[in-house]
Amino acid sequence: MGHLMRRNILTYKAPPNNEGYDLICIHPDPRRNGRQIRVQVKSRLATDSDRGFPVKAQTLDAFDYLIVVFLNVGYFFQKARRSLSRDGATEPEFYTFPVSFIRSHHDTRSSWEKVRTRGLEIELYKNEAGFEQIARELQIPYPEKIR
Repeated sequence: MGHLMRRNILTYKAPPNNEGYDLICIHPDPRRNGRQIRVQVKSRLATDSDRGFPVKAQTLDAFDYLIVVFLNVGYFFQKARRSLSRDGATEPEFYTFPVSFIRSHHDTRSSWEKVRTRGLEIELYKNEAGFEQIARELQIPYPEKIR
């Protein structure tokens, strides 16, 4: 939420037990644009995760964007480094995917129904560039100091 609000996107937590999305994003001036964007959030703790995340097919109509956060707190799966889980700790990475991306990469062959990002060109969706998609859709200009 803080990263979206930093970009001047007003962001609110969705009501509890709300299925399909976690955040609601709106323009900071409600008179300017009444559109709201629904965002689902997924996170992965381990730096050495498979870069995939589960998404159920029935939720694909419930959100407009999915933000996956790779927290990168350390290695969890490499046997040689299990005792040193802080090894590999790096800055978190945020990827903001439109629902069209999720639909085209959604794998329903297993019960997990995962989206796998390893090997995909996803830099276009990373960090600020990803948040900018939501700002553009809501027509929110970049924050600037008024003199």
